[in-house]
Amino acid sequence: MSGCAFCLDAWADETANTTKQEREVIMISQNIQEAFNKQINAELYSSYLYLSMAACFESLNLPGFANWMKVQAREENEHAMKLFEHIVQRGGEVELESIDKPKVKWESAVEAIEDALNHEKKVTGMINDLVDLAAKENDHAAGVLLQWFVSEQVEEEANADDLLQKLKMVGTSGAPLLMLDQQVGKRE
Repeated sequence: MSGCAFCLDAWADETANTTKQEREVIMISQNIQEAFNKQINAELYSSYLYLSMAACFESLNLPGFANWMKVQAREENEHAMKLFEHIVQRGGEVELESIDKPKVKWESAVEAIEDALNHEKKVTGMINDLVDLAAKENDHAAGVLLQWFVSEQVEEEANADDLLQKLKMVGTSGAPLLMLDQQVGKRE
């Protein structure tokens, strides 16, 4: 154990000798860092929102819809981690803020899926703002990452809209709803 502690002490001493000027070569701009930290929070809020929707669907005995939302929540966590890793890899500092409490009740499955679609549209606007900021800052690395998010948001909106249209087609009760619940429960 003392060998490990020695290695860590030596590494800390060596790192402390690196000047800020040397690190600025790989540093992310303050504006991009702050915006990405804000987006991390938004992605984690999205995860909370979808977990809340999953809980609501569980209470309505719609396990397939609950599964769909749980998968969605995991994806939002992955989005947050992509931003997290980008900040870290570029020498920035991740600053996590508290996450707002999401809505917990919806009157119907249609209302919940409409809220999910509207939320994805809001996130798309946030991503577009980040793309604009990266272009303004001439930050090509951030721009490349954000193009992945732009494509992802097209998919996110399409998936939510597809589910909403199917739900409106089958209605909110009876055998067609249960069949749709089984279908969406297969999402991995």
